[in-house]
Amino acid sequence: MANRLGLGDEEEGDVGTLWHSLEWLTFCVMVVGGALPYASQYQQILQTKNTDGFSTHVCLVLLVANILRILFWFGKQFEVTLLLQSVVMVLTMLVMLNLCCSVQNTNRITTKQQHITDLEPRFFWSWDGFEDYLIFLLAFTLPCAFTTLLLLDSSLFVESLGFLAVLTEAMLGLPQLLQNQRKHSTTGMSVNMVLLWIAGDSFKTAYFALKQSPLQFLLCGLTQVLVDLAILYQVCLYSQDPWDKLA
Repeated sequence: MANRLGLGDEEEGDVGTLWHSLEWLTFCVMVVGGALPYASQYQQILQTKNTDGFSTHVCLVLLVANILRILFWFGKQFEVTLLLQSVVMVLTMLVMLNLCCSVQNTNRITTKQQHITDLEPRFFWSWDGFEDYLIFLLAFTLPCAFTTLLLLDSSLFVESLGFLAVLTEAMLGLPQLLQNQRKHSTTGMSVNMVLLWIAGDSFKTAYFALKQSPLQFLLCGLTQVLVDLAILYQVCLYSQDPWDKLA
């Protein structure tokens, strides 16, 4: 018997299968899509053995933001897709940091190294050992997790934690934007990474709107798209032939 849409059982099954496939594709894009832009930057650093065009402060922003977002989930359980997205992003940023440390140590001229235990504020997030970054992240995560556990029943704290998480994530492109502005150059930065940022953040923002995710996520997505477009403008501004650079 035909259903209300005039579809037979077989056609209805095909539509259901297609819809399920689209949902699964959306899930995969949301979970790993945010990490994909860094594959291009990773490959570029690996080939050139140079990290000058990539700001490791991007890693700092994303690590802090996604650790806070994971803690936010325990107070306000949003889609598991977004939780997995944060876990994947944390792992991706650790891989990027490990590569940057390896390349910088290979290229280092002096024997003097900077470590977190030196307690030098001017060398914050410019340490030579990957383990220094792990120590910082552990020192950051444990107190935050303990505080979240204590105040889990406070809606004010939970909502504030969510806003802090997405506000930090919204500043993702800011370190790269400022570095480009300071150097008046985007040389060494993967333009493909920026283009994928724009595509990914636009898709993510649309997903937040359609899924009626917490307001914090939507505001974060819109801000990220604007920053991404500003970085793309820098590519055109600082390149003598922007169309070649975008090719």
